[in-house]
Order: sequence, then C-alpha cells, then structure tokens
Amino acid sequence: MNSTSTDGGILTFTPNNIDDSYIYEQFACLESIAQGYDSLSFNIKGPEAASVSIELQTVSDCASEEYQSFYYTLDGLSGSLQTINIPLNSWVDANLDGIVGVLWYGFSAGLTGTDNEWQLDNVQFLCADVAPPEDPEPPESTSAPAGPGVTVTVTVTVPADDDSITRIPLPPTAPGSSVWPTEDPPWWEDDPWDGWSASSTLPAAVPATPTPTAEPRTDRNQLVARQDECSNLLIDDWVSQSRLTFLYYNALLQSTSDDETMKSIVVKNNRVTITPTDTDSYFYTQLGCINAEQYGGVSLRISAPAGSTFDVQLSSTKGTCGTERTNDVTLSTKQLGWTFDGTEQLYSIPFSKYDGLDLTKFEMVFITNLRKAVTFGPMSLYCGEEVVEYIPPSVVEPSEPSETVPAPVGKATNLVIDTFSNEDTNALKQWHGADEGMTLTFRKNTMTLKTNDSDLIDLTEFDGSYLHVAYTGSNLFTVSLQQHNEKCDNDIYPYPETWDSLEAQRYASDTDIYIPLDHFNVNRSRSIGFAFKGFYSTDPTVFSKIEIVSSVPDGFTIPEKLPSGTFVFSCKRPNSFAFAIDDGEPAFAQQVMKTIDDAGITVTFFTVGAPLRDPTTNLSAIYNEMAAKGHQIALHSYTHPPLEGLPDEASIDWEYSNDIEAVKETFDGLTPKYFRPPFGTEGARMRQRLAALIEEPYIVQWSVDVEDWLWAESDTPEKQLEAFKRDVAAGGDIVVMHYLYNSTVSYLKEFIEIAKATGKQLMRVDQCMMDPNAPPLPGEEPEEPGEGVPEKGD
Repeated sequence: MNSTSTDGGILTFTPNNIDDSYIYEQFACLESIAQGYDSLSFNIKGPEAASVSIELQTVSDCASEEYQSFYYTLDGLSGSLQTINIPLNSWVDANLDGIVGVLWYGFSAGLTGTDNEWQLDNVQFLCADVAPPEDPEPPESTSAPAGPGVTVTVTVTVPADDDSITRIPLPPTAPGSSVWPTEDPPWWEDDPWDGWSASSTLPAAVPATPTPTAEPRTDRNQLVARQDECSNLLIDDWVSQSRLTFLYYNALLQSTSDDETMKSIVVKNNRVTITPTDTDSYFYTQLGCINAEQYGGVSLRISAPAGSTFDVQLSSTKGTCGTERTNDVTLSTKQLGWTFDGTEQLYSIPFSKYDGLDLTKFEMVFITNLRKAVTFGPMSLYCGEEVVEYIPPSVVEPSEPSETVPAPVGKATNLVIDTFSNEDTNALKQWHGADEGMTLTFRKNTMTLKTNDSDLIDLTEFDGSYLHVAYTGSNLFTVSLQQHNEKCDNDIYPYPETWDSLEAQRYASDTDIYIPLDHFNVNRSRSIGFAFKGFYSTDPTVFSKIEIVSSVPDGFTIPEKLPSGTFVFSCKRPNSFAFAIDDGEPAFAQQVMKTIDDAGITVTFFTVGAPLRDPTTNLSAIYNEMAAKGHQIALHSYTHPPLEGLPDEASIDWEYSNDIEAVKETFDGLTPKYFRPPFGTEGARMRQRLAALIEEPYIVQWSVDVEDWLWAESDTPEKQLEAFKRDVAAGGDIVVMHYLYNSTVSYLKEFIEIAKATGKQLMRVDQCMMDPNAPPLPGEEPEEPGEGVPEKGD
C-alpha cells in the first residue's frame, strides 16, 4: 500500500497498484456452518464504478496446514461507504467449516482514474437468523449509490486428489482487455506466508497451473442446447491474425489466447503456427459450454517436427455453465497415439479416450507442454465416430475491370524527379528519404528499398502526363500523390491535406511503372510529393529513376482507373469540428455518453464488427443507444488488422464484408459509407476494395490525435491534453481517440471545452463533410432520410 490509516476507527488506504496491493484478515479456523454463520459483511468505500475482489481462504479441515483459495468480485461500487453482504455459499466449493482468512485485492481505479482512496470497516460474519446491516448513512454531500449491484465471479485453482488440475474461468472482459491474474502463478507465488498455524501466519498458496484469462462467452446460466440433427461444428478456421491475437476470438466468437506465454503465434492460409517460449507456454480455445454428446471428438490437421510431443487437455464445467469449476482431463500426444514426421496429417481427439469428461458441458481445448513450434489446421467437432475434417472454402480473389484506356501523349515536357545519385536529395534538389523501419541502399544511381512497413516519400512540385518509375524486384506497394493544404503552409493541419493511392502492380511491367497523373484524384496544382508506401511484401525493390514523361513506350497498356473513395483528414464545412471516437471499453461507455450528453453535441463512433456479435461485450446495445441519441455509427473493420498489410484482396474483402454484415444486423439494415482504417494504415488495395463494396465511401483519418495510445497509461497522462491542444491550435478539426482508458475518458469533458473555445461548431463527421445524407444541423431544414436516420435495408 502507498498509505494506510485507522483514524476514526475506519481503515483508510491507498493501493499502490491493482496487481500487487491487498488487505487481509486471518483468524483461527472458523466452522461457519456449525456455528450458524451464513454471510460475510463489511463496509467499503472505493472510487465510483470501481471493482474489488475478495478471496476466501479455507482448509479441508481445521487440522490442515494448507489452505485453498476461492474468489468473488464486486463491480460498480457507488463511490460512498456502503455495506456489502456476501452469502458464504457464493464461494462455490469452499469448505465453509474451515475458513481461515479473507483477502481483498484487485482495487481498480474507477471512473476518473484519480480518486484512489479506499476505506474498509466493520468486517464480520453474520448469523443466519440476524438481518444484515444496511448501508451507513452517507454524508450530505454524497449522492446515492449509482453503480450496478454485486455480480459474482468465481475462480478456483486447486489440485484434485487424482492429480488432475482444476481450473475455473476468470471474470468476463471485453475482447482484448486483460484480466487478473495476467500470469500464473499469481502474485502470491512469492508470498511471505511460508507457514501456518491458527495463531500465526497463513501458508503459501498451492502453486497454480496456467489459467486462461477469459470466461466462456455465453450466458452464465444458459447451457447451449443440443441440436436435433448433428452437423459438424467449426471451432476455429484460423482465418484472421487479428481476430486471434488482437480480439482473442475463435470462429465461435469465444475466448482463445495464449495469454502471451508463447514466443509467437502466426496465422496464415487457414493455419496457425504456435512457437512456445518454454514448456510452460500454453494455448486454449473455449467453446461456450456446449452439449457435445452428439460429437465423437475434435479433428484438426497438425504439422510438427519429428519427435514432437505435447499435451491436449479437454475441460467440461462441473456445475452451472460459466460459474462452476471445470473438470479437466489431460492426455499426451503419446497417449493419443500421435506421431509426427514434419508433414501435415489429419489427427483426431476422440472423446472416448477422455474418461470423466462431461460432454453435456464441453468447455475448452487446452494445449500445453510444447517443446517445438507446431502448426495446426482448422479445428472442428465431428459428428459420431467418423473423423471428418473442416475444409475451408477456396479463396476467390475479387475480379477487377480488365479494360485498358488509350495512352495519349502528354503536352508537358519530361521532368526527371530522381536518379538516386544522392542519398539526401533528388534530381530536383528536393529532399527524399525513408520512414522508420525501412532500409535504403544507394549504389551506382540505384536505390534498393527493403521494408516490413511503408513510406518512402520523394517530394516534388510538378503536374504532367505520366509518372514513370524504373525498378526491379517487388511491385507490391502503393504509389500516392500528395496534396498540400489550401494555404500551402506546412505548419497548418492537416499537412498533407490528402492524397490518392494507386496500386503499383496494376500499372507495372517487370521493369517499369507508368501511371497517368490524372489517375491521382487530387488537386494537382497543389502537388507536393509522391510516396511509395503500403508495401505488402518483404521482397526488396530496386528503384533507378523516377520521372514525369509525356508518353509511354509502344505496346504498354494502361489499366482503368479504379475508384478509391474520398480520403479525408479534415472537415469540409467551414468552422466545424468533429469528435470521431474509436471502439473502447464497454465499462466506460455510459460515462462517455453522459459527458457528450452534458455537452449537448453529437459525435461519430467507429466500431469494430466482431465484438458487436459478441453478446458479452454489450456493445450492440451500447451503440444502439448511441445511435438513438443521434450519434453516427461508422465502420472500423471486423477484427482491426492493418488492412493494407493483408496478403491478398480476398482477405481485405473478408474484413469489409463481415464488418458490413455485423453492422447491418446490429443497426436494422444500416450500411455506413464512412470507414476509419485501423491504426490509420492506408493503401491502394484497401481503398479500392472498400470502394468496390460501398459506393463513394469516405476513408476518415484525423488531424487531432490525443495520443491516448502513448500517454493514457503512462506516468504523464496529462500529455493527452497537451497533444489535443497542440493539434487544435494547428487547425486540426477531426479527432481520433478511444474510450479505452480511465484518463482519456476523464479528459473528454476538457477536450470538448477546448474544441468549443475555438468557436467552431461541434458535429458528426458526416455533417462536417457536408454529406447530403447526414441529419441536418440545429436550425437547418431537414433532408430526406439517409444514413443519419437509418431505415430498414438502408
């Protein structure tokens, strides 16, 4: 603890951090049932909306010297001193006639992130025939409790008598968020309580094995019903790197993760390659407590080096789905009869070999004890005894126009932009160079570029006929022409104001790229530079010349210009300002809404599609409430990958199509045409494919970055305010922020006040872009129903 005090007969304390700080009470072995106690009561005060967990420590009998731990979590504290009464039977499977200690831990920060003072008082066990106490009278200045009621989550990590491992899911969280504990053994592994007697100290906890950090994504009291007719059930098709390692979802939208125990997890071609850090590394995928009696087992393809071995554990829930401890049965690959020779083969995990597994409540597949990298193919449940594998559908690349257009001779004279004779400047004596993460090698009037990322920028001021790039090597990248802002002022945001991106491969032979300058949909009178970016191959490219030429060689064909949407960093409407907010933590949503409501403004929310389909996030209800209040709902991809870095256009289409369908399902047919690229990653392919699926889309970037990703969880979260003020002062008017962090959400009110102080009118992105389908601003004549007021099938 940072500080503790018992002034006034109340324990007041300030936790150091959520992972390490705790308060505990120990006492002689209490036989609560025999003595008539049925609940634990205490007064507690924490920050508003904060949570705290309570560990009940029990022994098998009062003569035992080892205790076992059982857990209970309180969410949504009121912010004032309140009485909590917890029935002892809430700690499921705990021996209530052997209670030896109570421990409070996991003190969260609450809404603001600044109020971290806690109080604890009046800890007592209550008799069954005595009414529990009521909340203490709050001070006059304290409002009535507003938080939700107590919710129960239970976790047990106790070895069973047969040396099998008992595991219980931890409290549910939003996709991608961490949960306590983040590693195992947990914080008490180095516990100073190294011995126990009734009058001294408690013992060190029994070491626990790794525990998955997420709960089955299903209703806590609902068992998935058995189907009348069996059909194979896909668990995971390994179709998306970001779904697996960013959102932690399998194909069932259930939790799956390695809890960062693996050295790497790579998804490619419907396969996942898992490389362990050591034998303690593990990987699990959950099924949501399904009735699997109709299935014979799990099928999957595996490729592993000769001599590889690992363990496969299957788990079922012992009691009510999602709340009770699990029954785990573990078999090694040798016990399953598996051998490996480095080639991919089909394997089966037959349920018949897993004695003791309750198939009516099948919970999880858990892989551990790996020593070498292993590659798994799609994992699915097969019906009956016949082993049937899941075969992913063939990837069909989207078709593109094959027409070519005439290549007219330009009127402009040729202009050599770069021959790469100088490392610092181009042939126009303007700067050229590379972004971080790129390697440039200059040699004999050539430049070799090798990258895992993007952006070589070669500035120029020219408008002509054709851009000619002489090159060898990879042409899997984007060529962009950048446009300056109206005042041609580098200190005014945004700079550049916009750019258009074209796919180099479409305009390329093996050695030359010819792109008509009028294919770049920008104001070429304000051209400031070409950018080579959006590389989606690590193969090197050697550039030898960049120039503007008036004609192309005989026989060279020019492809049709593909639509690429409108790429924006700033508002079009004069004197406007838009808050464009990306997905966040559902727990903060109501505070965000209250802050926005109090400010009397409307904003745009960019939402990721997959979590909308996950009922445990409650995001569909949250965003429907936001839409009902007049806020704009926009697209942000299905699983949040850097889209331009995906290997093919089919993968990009998969992201868009699933995102569009998820939004349609959630918002009564709504199809937004506004999209924000995850991580701001932009390139020709992702723009062209979006424009192929949505007519005239807007790709929305930002000119005001609060930099929450950099500062929110640092020691200087106030730098988010500094970043906001800096960008607003420079003329920025479209914001990027997330409601992921306490500090960011707590600063939202100040962000809004700063924006209002500029005199600009705050509104949605579609309104600031003067979209005729956007709802009218206050005082404007209403338009015909459009995106702003979605109708069925819109």
